Amino acid sequence: SDFNRSQQLREALQTRPAGPLRQLRASPDGQHLLLLLVAERRLLSFDRLPRAALCPQAARSLERSWPPQHPHVAVLLFVEAGGGESGAARSGPHPWVLVIVCENGRAEVWQYQQAGGWRQLQPLDLCSSARARVVSVCSHAGVIVWCEERPPAEASGRASAFSYCICQRTLAVEGRDVTLGPVNIVLHHSPQYRLLSSLRDVFMVPVASTPDGISKLLLIWSPRADKITIASPSRGFIHSTGLGESDFRRLLSECAGLLPSLEAVAIHSLALSHCGELLVFREQGDIDLLQRNGAVRHVYSFGRLSLVPEEAIQMQIYGNTLLCLLDRILYLIDVTTGRLMEKKILNTEEITFMKPLKEGDIRLLTKTGIYAICFSTDSTGTQGDNCRSEPALVDMVFEEACKYYQRRSLSNTKLTVESLKSGGMFQAPIALASILQSYKKEKNAQGLQQSYTNLLDTLSSELHSYLSLELLKSQIIDASESSIQQYCEDLVDQEISRLLSSDLDRENLAYINLVFNTFPKAAWKSIKRNLQLQLNGDGKVVARAVPEVWKKILGPGSVSQEVPLNGVLPLFELICLSLHKFKPAWLPSFVAELTCQQVHFTWHYGCKESSESVPLYKRALSVLTKRSENTTDNDADIEIELLLCSERPKAIMQAVNILIHSKQWDRVVEAAVKYSRLSPAINKDIFTTVLAQFAQHRELDPHLGKLWEICPRDMTATEILNIVLQHIPKSEEDQAPFPSNSENELTVGLLKPLLNRVLQYQPKVSYIYADAQTGFPPPTPPREHRTARKVSTDPALASQPALLQRTSSLPDI
Repeated sequence: SDFNRSQQLREALQTRPAGPLRQLRASPDGQHLLLLLVAERRLLSFDRLPRAALCPQAARSLERSWPPQHPHVAVLLFVEAGGGESGAARSGPHPWVLVIVCENGRAEVWQYQQAGGWRQLQPLDLCSSARARVVSVCSHAGVIVWCEERPPAEASGRASAFSYCICQRTLAVEGRDVTLGPVNIVLHHSPQYRLLSSLRDVFMVPVASTPDGISKLLLIWSPRADKITIASPSRGFIHSTGLGESDFRRLLSECAGLLPSLEAVAIHSLALSHCGELLVFREQGDIDLLQRNGAVRHVYSFGRLSLVPEEAIQMQIYGNTLLCLLDRILYLIDVTTGRLMEKKILNTEEITFMKPLKEGDIRLLTKTGIYAICFSTDSTGTQGDNCRSEPALVDMVFEEACKYYQRRSLSNTKLTVESLKSGGMFQAPIALASILQSYKKEKNAQGLQQSYTNLLDTLSSELHSYLSLELLKSQIIDASESSIQQYCEDLVDQEISRLLSSDLDRENLAYINLVFNTFPKAAWKSIKRNLQLQLNGDGKVVARAVPEVWKKILGPGSVSQEVPLNGVLPLFELICLSLHKFKPAWLPSFVAELTCQQVHFTWHYGCKESSESVPLYKRALSVLTKRSENTTDNDADIEIELLLCSERPKAIMQAVNILIHSKQWDRVVEAAVKYSRLSPAINKDIFTTVLAQFAQHRELDPHLGKLWEICPRDMTATEILNIVLQHIPKSEEDQAPFPSNSENELTVGLLKPLLNRVLQYQPKVSYIYADAQTGFPPPTPPREHRTARKVSTDPALASQPALLQRTSSLPDI
């Protein structure tokens, strides 16, 4: 009764059978119903009655008929009147127009006005060829998109399965003037497609007459991104490419090799949901949801059904609820869990799902009127038990529990979820699932049972992490390509933060390796944030992570060599690899910082063969060794810095020898001066090594002043001369009294400053008794064994002081 000519509408719906001979369309604002009687070539409009105060006289209705020889009407379209680029309807008194498109490409444009009712603006020609035939039409954001059959070439004279093309033209309305833009070809040489348009995309579904191989593919055209996604109902996403080349055969060549392996899916019915996704009803009774990115998700399965091929099954999604009319039964299915919520038996075989005017509004148009569906609520104001339980979450927790128990089971019998449920072994997942679903809906603990409150307090951080992760996943699905990278970085950061705060067992370690390998840059940013890595005023890396995080990185739980890791790196090596890739200059300072942390906490792990007993600098060097095929000069410098920053004697000497081998004399002197202060042993080793190089060549002569300063105070001139004499290179010219080339020879003048410095350190003593004072006094001989053969009474020996000097160092003198 809200529409004019309501009795005529009721009679038309009740007397004429549903099907392709009758099409019922509702306008975007829900104020107009249009009924197309195909057999009678007649179009009727039924408009919602206006208020008397606004319009005292009834507006003129639309009633259009065509002669028998007139081409058939292909479709009724509601097109935005502005020809805008956005998907939102244009605001104003006339945001849309009705376009009646015929098979020959001729179109009529009608507009509704509150004062006068329907008026025809002007006829149009969509196709550029008079012989073209329109087979499918849709509208997208003020643009008319159609699939037309082109006439065969005169030379061949026969039609082809690829004689179709997808075209588009913009439509703009200004007053009574209608302007069509130029014809743009979206796809050349394509098969016949049925077009279905959402706010952002156009779905192209092949018809039954399409060749077998091509019928396995569906196309999703995104006009804003100017790309086409190829998908399959059986496999999902296959390929995505830009529309630089608009030839279907070239587009098909990108995935021609996959066609034989794709499963052919018999599609019975299609429906475009209000959320912009395509509902696919298979002949075997399954309902799938094809998303705009090409992904296919199974929603519900009816099992084997006896379906009438000509009768389309009506489907629509309102919020998270899927409505499906099948054999006078309206099925209400939860899209998120795939659970049947409710079944309603109707007394009609045909309904029309109307566009919701507000969220949660479900309205159906039947032969007897427009009805709304409401869900029953309990005393708390929430939906009943059918809508509150979340069995998918319970099953997920049960599967995790089954996996947990299977690892610890001593039996070889395979543990299943059914046996776990029936045995009553594990009741915790049910309570946990109830907590999660209540927390997700209410965001607090007020509606929970008292027995769950303590557990909820314990799990509060995990629940926050769970909700933020689910929110981030939903944002990624609807995000644009420009913001997907930022969302992925946030997702990686949340995952790494969660892993660093959990037990880093072998499974989590393999997972964090996968995250680092898949998203290396995002993982590096997350590690930098979690460890708070930054440079201080001295240019050294400092970290301000909590002690628990350091224990995860360096503790015994991070690495175990008892069982091979199959390519899985420990967390410390993983972080070093990331540092080496993005901030190689930070790696030595980072290892030095962690060495200080390790010493500060004084951890001891016992197992000598495990990697915990291996110094950190050696573990960091192993990262460079694994990348030996890509070794650069920068890697050699990092290796030297890692050896020096360890402050271990052997590592320092190894670094000094590497610098000497590469003839980096400035760095040799710098390292010798800096690290000789650590201990007397390191000081003596470094000075001996540098002194040996000084004896061999003249490269160190410009730095002798710095080198003599690090000479150990306990080193004597004799020791220095012995080292020099051992390392002087020997040549054939050594026998000649006057060598021809004396520039590279070692002279006494070069050694004189060092020898003077050493002699200043030594105390001044009598020359004759110098050696005797350095040793212990000889034991007093027994008096009864004294004879005339003693050395002290021998006049010959007393007259030879030089001989006495030579033998005075013997211990029995």
